Amino acid sequence: MDQAPGSPQEPQDAQGLSGCYRHPDRPTGVLCTRCERPICPECMVSASVGFQCPECVRGGSGTGHAPAANQPRTVAGGTVAADPRLVTKVLIGINVAVFIAVHASDTLINHLVLLGSWPPAPFEPQEGVAAGQWYRLVTSMFTHTQVWHIAFNMLSLWWLGGPLEAALGRARYLALFLVSGLAGSAAVYAFGDPHTQTLGASGAVYGLFGATAVLMRRLNYDLRPIIALFVINMIFTFTWAGISWQAHVGGLVGGLVVGYAMVHAPRERRALVQYGACALVLAAVLGTVLVRTAQLT
Repeated sequence: MDQAPGSPQEPQDAQGLSGCYRHPDRPTGVLCTRCERPICPECMVSASVGFQCPECVRGGSGTGHAPAANQPRTVAGGTVAADPRLVTKVLIGINVAVFIAVHASDTLINHLVLLGSWPPAPFEPQEGVAAGQWYRLVTSMFTHTQVWHIAFNMLSLWWLGGPLEAALGRARYLALFLVSGLAGSAAVYAFGDPHTQTLGASGAVYGLFGATAVLMRRLNYDLRPIIALFVINMIFTFTWAGISWQAHVGGLVGGLVVGYAMVHAPRERRALVQYGACALVLAAVLGTVLVRTAQLT
């Protein structure tokens, strides 16, 4: 197809496909229906007809904003945001703030970890969550003590979270993160050693792994890179001492379930299916915690 005189030349691959105008290394055959620039799956925003790029959705190209009823949505039906990484930045900020706080206090961390105290010390399994301190299921998701631990989790959160937040929308992305993290905490509480202290955002991060795989499959991306990265992480999970495989597996399962519902829900019942899946996973978390508490007490 001939290009209009004066229009910018887009880089092309061996098959003649243009590169995304925001990600030139990603060949794509999809054009924005408003500005006709090439866009990759990460930049595609569902519109009433075809897809639009993020700039046109925010009122770019000099056309102003479309009526609210016709505003394009993300792949999962969420609202397109001006900053598609805002929630990810906030989550990273919370983790870093908690990391600084626990190193500035000698006792704070003992109120945040999932089980027992830190540094590891003798304690009774009946303490903590079993004693009614259910908030630990959440606070432990944002608590780290070692630099390498928080660095790995935050790098993974930034790498996986940004594209997911852009694809799902803020509310759905935040729901995915929290539900996956709670699923990981519940798995540790139910199947881990009740005398072993556990903390960190790994369960939620593995939930993002699962949702990323589902999203990439939905968009017909090459799954080999994410599968290779996942296999490497699982090898470390089961071979490196001190890593909670329960949190990783629990978070992964939660992320797969919620992620699948987010990107495959039928449009006419989208919100019902998406948040219904979150409610089902939370119900499983609640049941797991209640059963385990009964066993410990």
